[in-house]
Amino acid sequence: MAVTTAPAGGSGLPLLALVAFLGLTVAAAGEGAAAAPPKYKDPRQPVMARVRDLISRMTLAEKIGQMTQIERSVASPDVVKQFAIGVGGHGQRPAEGEFVHPLGIPIIYGIDAVHGHNNVFNATIFPHNVALGGPELVKKIGAATALEVRASGIQYTFAPCIAVCRDPRWGRCYESYSEDPEIVQMMTEIIPASRAIPLHPPRASPSSLASGGLREALPGDGGTQNGVNEGNAMTDLHELLGVHMPGYYQAVIKGVSTIMVSYSSWNGRKMHANGDLITGFLKNKLHFRGFVISDWQGIDRITSPPGANYTFSVEISVNAGLDMIMVPFDYQGFIGNLTYLVNHNFVNMSRIDDAVERILRVKFTMGLFENPLAPLHLSHHLGATEHRELAREAVRKSLVLLKNGGALLPLPKKVSKILVTGSHADNLGYQCGGWSIEWQGLSGNDLTTGTTILAGIRAAVDLDGGGLLGVAGEERGGGGGFSFAVVAVGETPYAETKGDSGELAIAEQGRSTVENACAAVRCVVVLVTGRPVAVEGMVAQVDALVAAWLPGTEGGGGIADVLFGDYGFSGKLARTWFRSVDQLPMNVGDPHYDPLFPFGFGLSTEPSTR
Repeated sequence: MAVTTAPAGGSGLPLLALVAFLGLTVAAAGEGAAAAPPKYKDPRQPVMARVRDLISRMTLAEKIGQMTQIERSVASPDVVKQFAIGVGGHGQRPAEGEFVHPLGIPIIYGIDAVHGHNNVFNATIFPHNVALGGPELVKKIGAATALEVRASGIQYTFAPCIAVCRDPRWGRCYESYSEDPEIVQMMTEIIPASRAIPLHPPRASPSSLASGGLREALPGDGGTQNGVNEGNAMTDLHELLGVHMPGYYQAVIKGVSTIMVSYSSWNGRKMHANGDLITGFLKNKLHFRGFVISDWQGIDRITSPPGANYTFSVEISVNAGLDMIMVPFDYQGFIGNLTYLVNHNFVNMSRIDDAVERILRVKFTMGLFENPLAPLHLSHHLGATEHRELAREAVRKSLVLLKNGGALLPLPKKVSKILVTGSHADNLGYQCGGWSIEWQGLSGNDLTTGTTILAGIRAAVDLDGGGLLGVAGEERGGGGGFSFAVVAVGETPYAETKGDSGELAIAEQGRSTVENACAAVRCVVVLVTGRPVAVEGMVAQVDALVAAWLPGTEGGGGIADVLFGDYGFSGKLARTWFRSVDQLPMNVGDPHYDPLFPFGFGLSTEPSTR
């Protein structure tokens, strides 16, 4: 993942993020008009021949610059030129102006596009990974997201997350596809789909592909004790390789370009300092040829308190195999420390050359040297109708029907009075969740373009004789002649550590809304959450219960489609739904398995004929 100390979304990206930041002036210093171009500038040469030629021309300062990612807010043309910076990001829009490197090495700009291009106003925000369970659908979502990312001038996403969340108390569990490593493996189909987007029109280099990167990686982050974010995974090697690693095998096979290291530890050893896993396993055994990047200020946290011995953190992380460091602000401190360490033989030049070779290989393979500017021909893909329809389809397929007492669902469209209530009934920010425009998400309907649950129901129903659609706050009980109620409650947005929870409870206001509404009229409760939550006491109070997860901008339309029978319920749980948090962690196959709703559970309905 990316940001833990500052919002990744910032003020959000514009409709078209200007690529002057990404597209560099590529005139090589000292190159005469009549001189033959250097080998690295010749696209007819093999990639590795170009890489080696360029490295042979680079100074130590230029090499370390390529290993440095800085945040947009501290970037300027002078900084990029002086320090030969290789990567920009992370969650805010690129700044305007030309960024010139003497050797013409283009910057690659990265962003957290974790459920669609979620930092950008008017982009399509898909359901979070916890809701997605079909590889074919995920492939389509990956391709659509890549198009929207490229449409805003960005070539690199810190996604997908292939953590195996084994404890829903973890605040990042919604970024995980499942507790089952086999499902997570299947979801790696998103990687080749995300990469197959030309940087420029077909006349450009056919090898120009958008980069795919794994987010918050190197395994075990989904299996920390008590689900603590950035915590410690206490497990043996067999479990680490059998549960948390399989997704990485497939990701490497499928050509992932970059892998991000997790903040977490394995048996007390920080992942950012674990050379056995980064170099020994990932690079040497799995033959990963892309580059490994740190998390946001990730090497600082090798020590406690963070930054207590920064020189040591630089040394141990680079020697462990990190190729690129997400600094993101004190780039002079990082560059100065690494320069000292190389000059005094604490870090070998061969390690620096390996890191730079991996970074340049990705840039050459992507075609950035020939096509450093934004592909304006893709701008119409941002928030495209076909992508919103795909997101609506994903919502329909991800809904899990947990209870359907008296076959209440599907609901009839033609009625006189419907009550729609609950904190999440008319709140686009709540249904998008964290990593939506802002790092921690937002509340309200102004954050971007989309359809709330209330709006989706309004569009779906036919009220007899201009009947009444009661909305949140207007009716919470007392019957009122309503035919039925749709009550939407759940979690408020969060990301990472702020989402860690030992209770996993719906807020008291939400519980009281359910009690009042469902005591007065037949009700469907729609749970808008990033994980299973404590609902055992609620099940008996409601007629129907639906897990909608965090459905994104098209959640309202997709939920209404299924509630009112245009489509049937078909979703199944990719996570175990616990009875009590005291049971956690509890996963399918455990000897103490006694869930409220087991892994794979989900009732089905047929499209309505009413």
